[in-house]
Amino acid sequence: MRRTTKLAALLTAGILSLAACGGDDTEASDTPTGGDAPTSDVKVGMAYDVGGRGDQSFNDSAAAGLDQAVEEFGVETQESEAEDGEAETAREERLRTFADAGYNPIIAVGFAYAASVGKVAAEYPEVDFAIIDDESLVDVPNVASLVFAEEQGSFLVGAAAALKSESGNVGFIGGVETPLIQKFEAGYIAGAQAVNPDIEIQSTYLTQIPDFSGFGDPAKGKTAAQGMYDNGADIVYHAAGGSGGGVFEAASESGALAIGVDADQYNTADPSLQGVIMTSMLKNVNVAVYEYLAGVVDGSTPAGVTRYDLAVDGVGYSTSGGQIDDIVGDLDAFKQQIIDGEIEVPTTP
Repeated sequence: MRRTTKLAALLTAGILSLAACGGDDTEASDTPTGGDAPTSDVKVGMAYDVGGRGDQSFNDSAAAGLDQAVEEFGVETQESEAEDGEAETAREERLRTFADAGYNPIIAVGFAYAASVGKVAAEYPEVDFAIIDDESLVDVPNVASLVFAEEQGSFLVGAAAALKSESGNVGFIGGVETPLIQKFEAGYIAGAQAVNPDIEIQSTYLTQIPDFSGFGDPAKGKTAAQGMYDNGADIVYHAAGGSGGGVFEAASESGALAIGVDADQYNTADPSLQGVIMTSMLKNVNVAVYEYLAGVVDGSTPAGVTRYDLAVDGVGYSTSGGQIDDIVGDLDAFKQQIIDGEIEVPTTP
């Protein structure tokens, strides 16, 4: 498997709006032309989760992988995003719109697309689909599942939180309580307790299924984090997508620290908030998207489940800002123990 850590440039092509079903806006970019720009016949449809491109977290990481494929292979792309509270039929129609327009493959960003991908993939057996963060469709021949060991990366930032906490009290905020986000919580708790068995860990979720607004509600994230800081936490880890911006604001106002998720949020947050971001749990969705598209361009479209864990640097932690430089040795020791199987990280709290 090819791996890369190179981040992509922004899309270089013109953007035009297309009408898509479900009340969302769809954007398309033509294959780059002129000079020695690469060209490809591959047309990629990208269906983002709530928050879409610009969420500075999960969706943006997927977008970075798509951008890299545009830059290196010259693929044509069309993008669309889910709306908060939309019906399942809207997700289905978004995928059908891509398929009817000749886009192949179609990448669904997030487990919330599982039912829709399963249904639409059966309707379009000649179209290849990929879904991020779900492996329930392993028996569907034209669907590839790109999944991550979120619990392993979360273990490392949990250990970092315990090593850096002065109060012995840390927090976890999940966007929506689902089995996927529980993996983040479980790993974080296990990592913190591996360092300090007596550490106090506050934990909460912003919303419950079927309400997915917890991934895009900074105000709710700020309120939840402020409550934890008021109750003695000095570090809070969020796995809440766009709601994480509110967590950072609460940390800043409380003179406390926070831990980002998915991307290196020190590099994406408002500069005034960088100082509160101690580290981020890296989930390299960009690598998964890029590698999948590299296979498509090469004529060997990936199928089945591809899992990105610590052993292949599919997850990890960031060091931007230098706040955890003094504990990198400890964290890397934990990382190796997990890779070697000496530590088995739980996936449920």
